[in-house]
Amino acid sequence: MGAAGSKLEKALGDQFPEGERYFGLENFGNTCYCNSVLQALYFCVPFREQLLQYYTSTKSPSDADENLLTCLADLFSQICSQKKKTGVIAPKRFVQRVKKENELFRSYMHQLNFERNNLRVSHVQDAHEFLNFLLNELVEILEKESRAIKSSPETSSSEKSVNGPINGLANGTKIEPLVTWVHKNFQGILTNETRCLRCETVTARDETFLDLSLDIEQNSSITSCLKNFSSTETLNARTNFSVTSVAGFVLSHLSNLQEAQKRMKIKKPPHILVIHLKRFKYIEQLSRYKKLSYRVVFPLELKLSNTMEDADSEYTLFAVVVHVGSGPNHGHYVSLVKSHNHWLFFDDENVEMVDESAMQTFFGSSQEYTSNTDHGYILFYESVSTIGTS
Repeated sequence: MGAAGSKLEKALGDQFPEGERYFGLENFGNTCYCNSVLQALYFCVPFREQLLQYYTSTKSPSDADENLLTCLADLFSQICSQKKKTGVIAPKRFVQRVKKENELFRSYMHQLNFERNNLRVSHVQDAHEFLNFLLNELVEILEKESRAIKSSPETSSSEKSVNGPINGLANGTKIEPLVTWVHKNFQGILTNETRCLRCETVTARDETFLDLSLDIEQNSSITSCLKNFSSTETLNARTNFSVTSVAGFVLSHLSNLQEAQKRMKIKKPPHILVIHLKRFKYIEQLSRYKKLSYRVVFPLELKLSNTMEDADSEYTLFAVVVHVGSGPNHGHYVSLVKSHNHWLFFDDENVEMVDESAMQTFFGSSQEYTSNTDHGYILFYESVSTIGTS
């Protein structure tokens, strides 16, 4: 990486951001899914800053106290404290911890086998599944630590509020669920709204999310995918029983002859909006997954319209995880990140500058069969209001 690192430093020249570090990550045998997500998270500045703050406020843990959060914090601390501006770091400790915590990531190909319609199906673990696992694991660790702090009689009230409100009972009243700094960055709230067409009764149920998984269509855009996500769906007699289960309510007069409408809206947008494009679709006739190379345009600036309950929210793109390959059971992951108005391309150990216009090559193809297999898979957008305060 010496030559490549020197090339990157030379390309940036006097514009190299002060205090910033651009390091590739060593691949330990098909760990590109992990490396690509880690780079996206590292350049999610609010998340990185809060993780490093957690790291400095936490005493060096013993082996017994080591967990995925401490390993991630240690990795990020190693990167930002390097004397050199560029280079390669081996995230060995973190990868070993991931494999210890989740058996699905232990095998070389990370292949997941499961039953579907009495058929054995193979599906490779991917970057999105890893991101979901990682964020949920971090939340669980922070919640566990907060409960432990709360139960300690020696803990001061200021220490108890490090990660936000704590679960529990106060004078017999349930306290609001814990909101960690991971939640504050990535969590949004969806409203699942169901309207009975007979009596016009509208019932809504809120649910939280850390990312949005969107169905995709050929020659579409993120805006149109979001619009479809929040479009009104009419549920006829055959599907009305699923209405009660999805919306979590029962109308006394709702019979199998009634109809209802359902719509999903974003009630509270997250500071960091993570969008997962469903590029892997299960084909019943083939009894396997197929990769959809559809062309889906993702803008550098995104406005949430037609999906919000109230006002629009504006976002700017800062990272893209790209899947390279023609199918779901093989391939490679790389990432593009925006740092100080420069776009960088991370491919495991290799890091190089790319022009903003290169983003178009990862939209997908308007033709089913194409030689271009590099497609945007996970998009990371940051709220414009967050950028101003971070």
